[in-house]
Amino acid sequence: MATIATFRLGGDIVEVIIDGGNTMFRDTSSGTTTTIHGLKLSKAGVMKEHPDLKEDEDWGKKAIERLKQHIKKFKTEDQKINYIKDELSKHGYTPLFKQKAGFRPKKF
Repeated sequence: MATIATFRLGGDIVEVIIDGGNTMFRDTSSGTTTTIHGLKLSKAGVMKEHPDLKEDEDWGKKAIERLKQHIKKFKTEDQKINYIKDELSKHGYTPLFKQKAGFRPKKF
């Protein structure tokens, strides 16, 4: 079963779904589900983490690719969700809930 984390970004609610090796993002306002490449990052947050991307025009794509590769290193869904929570918090996402295997959501 999947682990789902719910975040707020401005007025939008975004869900991160970890199902084994798959990581997907769902925008609840539009109902669309996308891969990690649909993630919205702030340039200031990326520059803090990756100063080498400051002059790069493709800073967003490269930052997401680095995030994607780092997530793959974790073995459990809990480790992945906790890492994603910490990373997205740096980019303005507010963590709300975490739900495992269809059980009731719990606050982070």
